[in-house]
Amino acid sequence: MNTYLIYNLQIPILKAERKAYRRQETRIVREQEMLKGKVAVITGASYGMGQTMAELFAEEGAAVVLTARGQEKLDQVVQGIRAKGGRAVGVTADVCSTEDTKRVFETALREFGDVDILINNAGIGEQKMIDETDDDWMLYVMNTNLGGPMRYIREALKIFLPKNDGVIINISSVNGERPFCGATYTSTKGALNTLTKNVAMRLIDTNIRCNAVAPGATVTPAHLANKAGEQPGGAKMLEYSGHYVYFPGPECDPMDQAYACLFLASKMGRHVKGQVIQVCNGAFL
Repeated sequence: MNTYLIYNLQIPILKAERKAYRRQETRIVREQEMLKGKVAVITGASYGMGQTMAELFAEEGAAVVLTARGQEKLDQVVQGIRAKGGRAVGVTADVCSTEDTKRVFETALREFGDVDILINNAGIGEQKMIDETDDDWMLYVMNTNLGGPMRYIREALKIFLPKNDGVIINISSVNGERPFCGATYTSTKGALNTLTKNVAMRLIDTNIRCNAVAPGATVTPAHLANKAGEQPGGAKMLEYSGHYVYFPGPECDPMDQAYACLFLASKMGRHVKGQVIQVCNGAFL
């Protein structure tokens, strides 16, 4: 075989190798810098899914503003992120408080100069049946699980709308469609799904996107308490609803939910709007 023929046969191979290398190189850079320069506010971030989301987002280059009602656990998460070179600040806040909500965003702007991403993760899990639910409990859960996200979205839009950019992610539940847990909890998650779509409609002509992640059984302290019948209301509701669902079924890890949020928060999810993405390991098909 002459040299000219060998040379021509090698050219396509070399080009293919270079393209493959460039794709790999681009993928690695993108993975390392998916949220570089972004600022994320994450509620309920002192443990469980919120903590995992905060840690992942910090690893991906975002500055994170964590909120929770308990100072000690919140400080531990912040210190852990900083120890790894991440940028983080914690704010003790109750999502039921309008003043606390404003203070969280004021802190984010003072510390990092902007807010790009909001994750509404804070919530209360419960198993109380409707005939066990009094007004005080009903209003408390509603104010936390639905009122909280509404307050934070309202405040975030004061920053997002002027710059025509931002990401809102609501942490819902498979209970939003399959209401097998407590009456108030399931109602608030169904309402949160509706709020997600309503906000997405409001923002349809902007570069601000609003979506939700609906976790299935995810191994967190709240889920373990639920399995043990230790959440408010115990396990009575599951005696009735258990006939209609596969619970606990295949479980997820908190990182599975964090990865879904990362997808939505990054450029990979730039054209995803008004969707409720279920992450349940196939338990609720």
